Amino acid sequence: MILVKKEKKLISITGHALYDDFGRDIVCSAVSSIVITTINGILSIDSRAIKYNTKSGIEIEVIKEDNVTLKLIQNMLLLLKELSLKYPKNIRVKEGV
Repeated sequence: MILVKKEKKLISITGHALYDDFGRDIVCSAVSSIVITTINGILSIDSRAIKYNTKSGIEIEVIKEDNVTLKLIQNMLLLLKELSLKYPKNIRVKEGV
């Protein structure tokens, strides 16, 4: 299962959806697309707004809490929550953990 945790300025995405085999998993693909598009969008507007690493899943740290960055993060979380409603056995989103 993919676990998305948001606590204050930190968002972590870990695990594997286990919907299908690696490379064929549509849930993992959707999560990757949503998260990478959000990261790239934020960084294209302000390269210092967030920091991220991919050592163990994906971890995003919000450095600048400006309106655009926060809207893009909120949009990302909303899309991930909608995905979790369709695939509750494969992705879970927790906020304020």
